[in-house]
Amino acid sequence: MDATAAASTPDIVPEAGDVYFSADVETDGPIPGPYSMLSFALVPAGVFDGESFRRPAADGDVFYAQLRPISEEFQPEALAVNGLDRDVLLREGTDPKQAMEDAAHWISSRCGTGTPVLVAYPLSFDWSWLYWYFVRFAGSSPFRHSHCFDIKTAVAVKCGIPIAEAGRKRLPPELQSQRAHTHHAVDDAIAQAEVFAKVFEYRGPVQNK
Repeated sequence: MDATAAASTPDIVPEAGDVYFSADVETDGPIPGPYSMLSFALVPAGVFDGESFRRPAADGDVFYAQLRPISEEFQPEALAVNGLDRDVLLREGTDPKQAMEDAAHWISSRCGTGTPVLVAYPLSFDWSWLYWYFVRFAGSSPFRHSHCFDIKTAVAVKCGIPIAEAGRKRLPPELQSQRAHTHHAVDDAIAQAEVFAKVFEYRGPVQNK
């Protein structure tokens, strides 16, 4: 199973500013190293030049990989959630080094001189896996050590609620995605990009009344 990038013409890359990528990972355990990242997806989520935010011009630009596990440890409950076949991936999964190098190149090709920023909801889980895998297998992360955006924190700030109340299930209807949360990395990265754009553009409950 080779890493795949959808055949789509990417947006015109910016000369400067943040270039956001929505990311979703599926794993066989809680932390990288003892456990393995089995799949991940990246989709463009927008561009911000410091003054205006621009959503991606078109859908269909996706990087997706299913990876060969790196250890013998796994949690059956994690596999039950994502539905991935670990035995098949042991035989046919993409080599992690190849997958992470291909992903870094895909990201770079869509950024121009802009800064790639990883987006997730919540950020902590997906970031920890992708950062570890990029550094371990590609030598460095295209998101460096801190170019990231936590949608959960943004929801808490913009909606004026505590972090504990800012989970996806409590999103106001106007910020929700119309896509189901399937635990397939591509589906969830696309839905998350939609939520991110809505949250980024959201003026808050007071202004919207």
